[in-house]
Amino acid sequence: MRPAASRISLRHCGRCLPTAAIVALQVKLVASFRRDTVSSRFLALVCGAIFGLALSIAHSTAPDDPVLGTWKLNVEKSKFIPGPGWRSQIRVYRSTPAGIAVTWTGIDANGEKMQVSYTYKYDGNDYPMPGSGSYDTLSAVRIDARTVRSEEKRNGKTVGVAVRTVSPDGKVLTITDEGANRKGQAFSQVLVFDRQ
Repeated sequence: MRPAASRISLRHCGRCLPTAAIVALQVKLVASFRRDTVSSRFLALVCGAIFGLALSIAHSTAPDDPVLGTWKLNVEKSKFIPGPGWRSQIRVYRSTPAGIAVTWTGIDANGEKMQVSYTYKYDGNDYPMPGSGSYDTLSAVRIDARTVRSEEKRNGKTVGVAVRTVSPDGKVLTITDEGANRKGQAFSQVLVFDRQ
């Protein structure tokens, strides 16, 4: 069905154009209307797909995740059982399309440097932890807006559990971690970090 404006203009044209010309003009208007409708539908479909993709990326790694940024270990406030623990540690968390990317570097109790880098999502799946002295993979789930619980695994078996919490003011990151190292020795630590 043609829009009212097209019908009015065709009636007006009927006074001055022959019938064949009016029919040709009507065919052109109908074809144009159909083409515009198909183009509009296609454009709406493409825009919807792009919006959906952007929304899914945004939900996979929330840009307002309070852990994002750089954190420095406060050795004095941290606890290590058995001690001694880390001499220093810096963690950097950033959001990427693949998930949360974390890199941490530090010096352990024996004075050895360590660097661990991995990327994960809060979906409970296992993600590799290259460079870790104790674990092969990590799986994480969000408990609330500021808290994440992760299971640390070796050879597919859970050998550690960590809970990471950012303080309400966003200035302190606390990680409680209990598990067993590669030698089978149990350990427990509370790591307290200050935002840099």
